[in-house]
Amino acid sequence: MPAHIPLGSLAVQAPTLAPKTVHVSPATCHNLTLFKDLMKEYRRLDDTITMRLNRTNAQFRDRDRQGLGGGGNVEEQACAQIWRELMANWKRRTEIINYCVGVVDQSMDEKRRSLDTEGNDPTQQRRTQGALYAEDVKRNQVHNELAVEQIVRQRSLDAFRSRCKYFEPPSSEAEAREWWDSARAGR
Repeated sequence: MPAHIPLGSLAVQAPTLAPKTVHVSPATCHNLTLFKDLMKEYRRLDDTITMRLNRTNAQFRDRDRQGLGGGGNVEEQACAQIWRELMANWKRRTEIINYCVGVVDQSMDEKRRSLDTEGNDPTQQRRTQGALYAEDVKRNQVHNELAVEQIVRQRSLDAFRSRCKYFEPPSSEAEAREWWDSARAGR
């Protein structure tokens, strides 16, 4: 019988052992179902923040009891670990959302330009206007993800701060500080 039996689902407890590389392309941005599924997957860490804090705390306590701890306060180590995971996830999501915002905005601009250059062909103009309308709906959905991202981050930060009251990212980690300040300011 193994000495250490992990509790619950390993997928929830820790990142996937064999993570998949997701290649985001313009096609990903134009397929709203795929785009939203990707965002949902990336938000899983935020959705399970309280459970992950509990489990990470337990893991660091177990390591400390076994003499494998890295020294220092167990809770601080657990908070720092979760913060690094949150920050990396927020960064990846922001990159994907900003990329897709750019892709959809560029597509709309191209459709507008083509509408201006089509001349007097009413059939082609109606077709392009229909495509432009569909692009506008897509654009609004992708841009809405920026607002959703703010809400998700704030909720995660509130849960994180309720458990990690005294945590502050080290001032030597400029990017971590920037994310911390941004999240605290609700951006």
